[in-house]
Amino acid sequence: MPATGEDLGRRLREGDLSAAPAVLNLVESRAPAHRDEIDALLRAVSPAALGGEARAHLVGVTGPPGSGKSSLLSHLVAAWRARERSAAVLAVDPSSKRSGGALLGDRARILVDPRDEQVFIRSMAAGGRLGGLAPATRAAAHALAAAFDVVVIETVGVGQSETEVAEVADTVAVVVQPAGGDVLQFLKSGIMEIPDVLVVTKADLGPVALRSRRDLNAALRSLGATETKVVAVSSLSPPAGFDELVAALDEHRGRLDVAARRLAARRASALADFVAEHGERGLRAIGGRRSALKLLGEQDAALDVPALQRALEARAAA
Repeated sequence: MPATGEDLGRRLREGDLSAAPAVLNLVESRAPAHRDEIDALLRAVSPAALGGEARAHLVGVTGPPGSGKSSLLSHLVAAWRARERSAAVLAVDPSSKRSGGALLGDRARILVDPRDEQVFIRSMAAGGRLGGLAPATRAAAHALAAAFDVVVIETVGVGQSETEVAEVADTVAVVVQPAGGDVLQFLKSGIMEIPDVLVVTKADLGPVALRSRRDLNAALRSLGATETKVVAVSSLSPPAGFDELVAALDEHRGRLDVAARRLAARRASALADFVAEHGERGLRAIGGRRSALKLLGEQDAALDVPALQRALEARAAA
């Protein structure tokens, strides 16, 4: 008999990392009968059940296709494991139109020791959202944060992913290649939200990578983002720059108001889940996005995502 959502939540609270596959199978289920179990799971790992915010550092990793995110994550996970931190990676890929599943399969592209029980990697489908996050990804991140030290959400950076992953993650790292002019222009134009950390890959290219790092630092200074770090890494053997990257991610987390960030993340997830289920018509029934955010802001800060979503549904039905 499959484990219930409450059982899975209890196992995560107790630090049982082996529950992760069953958790992902549940949150990715489209069966209407599983909605109550997903709600029970999220209640079981809510701040009220945990006695505070979940332990994990939620890290969003995004960037253009081909920028080296998978190689970077292979070495970044190794750097976390060297520090005895457990890590879960949710790699969000474009969806297959036939099966609805993830197309690219990051489990094959992110290289880790398959015998290491402290590492969990799962490819997740974007669910038809171009570069965005499906409700299952948000639910999985909220749930796994109760048990792992680090939870990574990796997205294909094509438009809305930069802002959507920022709604879930504590820290967002944007990965760029040397001479990545597109990202530089996005920063200048304001299309892309200012990331918490910028990572230049292929530092082994020397002057080209150094110039990219300098240009990005200059762009951030012009925007007043003086606390945003730019880190250069190389995935060639021996890898380089990953200790500096871990330090930059940790530094951002250290100066973050985690409770406020997570509260905003739960409210954003509730709104995203509501829109995914009820569409723009449901959003209009509430009075639009601004009214929905106002309603969510009036709710008890201790409420979990399903309870917040039910508040929106109640207003839409009124």
